Amino acid sequence: MSGSLTIAIIALYFSLLMVISYFTGRESTDNDSFFLGNRKSPWWIVAIGMVGSSISGVSFISVPGMVGKIDFTYMQTVFGFFFGYVVIANILLPLYYKLNLTSIYTYLEQRFGKNAYKTGASFFLLSKTIGAAARLYIVALILQTVVFDTWHVPFALTVLVTILLIWIYTFRSGIKTIVWTDTLQTLVMISALVLLVYEVAVRLNITGIPDMFDKISAGGHYRIFEFTDWHSRQNFFKQFFSGIFIAIVMTGLDQDMMQKNLSCKSLKDAQKNMYWYGASFIPVNFLFLSLGAMLLLLAQQMNITLPAQGDEVLPLFATTYLGNTVYILFVVGIIAAAFSSADSALAALTTSVSVDLLDVEHKSKTAARKTRIYTHIIISIAFVAIILLFRAINDKSVIDAIYTIASYTYGPLLGMFAFGLFNKKNVNDKYIPYIAVASPVICGILDTVSKNYWGYTFGYELLMFNGLITFTGMYFSTKK
Repeated sequence: MSGSLTIAIIALYFSLLMVISYFTGRESTDNDSFFLGNRKSPWWIVAIGMVGSSISGVSFISVPGMVGKIDFTYMQTVFGFFFGYVVIANILLPLYYKLNLTSIYTYLEQRFGKNAYKTGASFFLLSKTIGAAARLYIVALILQTVVFDTWHVPFALTVLVTILLIWIYTFRSGIKTIVWTDTLQTLVMISALVLLVYEVAVRLNITGIPDMFDKISAGGHYRIFEFTDWHSRQNFFKQFFSGIFIAIVMTGLDQDMMQKNLSCKSLKDAQKNMYWYGASFIPVNFLFLSLGAMLLLLAQQMNITLPAQGDEVLPLFATTYLGNTVYILFVVGIIAAAFSSADSALAALTTSVSVDLLDVEHKSKTAARKTRIYTHIIISIAFVAIILLFRAINDKSVIDAIYTIASYTYGPLLGMFAFGLFNKKNVNDKYIPYIAVASPVICGILDTVSKNYWGYTFGYELLMFNGLITFTGMYFSTKK
């Protein structure tokens, strides 16, 4: 496939984003616009954009590739996501709007003190930087393999240019621009997904939706629920309850996702956004898994040997076997998914560093704007460095790696917020950083011992244990 075609697609797509950036950012480029979009974002625009931010290029690649190993059992986690979003809408959003927060971690300062505040913000920065870099890594790697390797372009340059493109259309107005660009990118990504499913269905001679489900069921990978094997990471109770808590921490305790909600005009609008966003996650992920199941059927029909890594299945078909139309849809889909995830993460990290660590809200407008611009640049450079590091050490499915990392880094945030919301005791603030660091360390030791001595493999439920350890540590550190 011509690399020139890929470059042309990227150039056209980026030009469209720049047009949106110009119109949304021409009236205001101050910090209030960058951080909260002047609190004027329509809730339905935010809801659509959040779907793209959550799904990202990782889901576009990894979720279809899961089917060969774990069937449709990922849907158990997705069902849990929805109930997690209901918790966010009814518990966390009312709190954030009541306190009129810019950074959600300032709640920890009001509840416990400055050490808790800085600790919470630091864990978010660590979690989000690694997670967002991992999501962008997989797209950069695919573009490198498909296009730039043939031109002998270094991978580092591919990553640098990708981050630079995102920085260019976000640096003026941040979240004010992103809620609109992410809406476009979500619509493009979902359209590409639907058309990909259609193109594969045509090659399988599928005549309609009932026929598609019949063929997927007959293919032997249509298992959704696993109730019997407690040692399996795919056990329903592990996956479902992990899904609830993953949604709470990776959305409700995540500055990136909550920053978009806080840009809505009112609490009621933000809650409507959360309900619709949560409900849409179920059919979208089911469609991704259906695409993966159909690719397995197509591999049997065409006698194709599939790669060992599930993340490589869809790229293999799109670039080698399914023709120009599928290739174009694939490239557009992953670029839209990657940009919609990375741009909001970049804005959220800039906001958190500026507000939580550099205290820009107590500086003059000119000084605060300069601080935000320099922070935006530094975080972009950090993205490049972490993506290169991730490429060097990653050896598993990227989406699995992200959720595993989240189990360790978001756990202390879960424990701190849970303690603040459901316990009225006052904690000795100076101990909180030590408790937050000790919790994931203890979880790592527990996971190792469990595997070696009891034969039990922890899945994403490690997140709940991590939060519980933080909660317990804070309980025993309360002031009299």
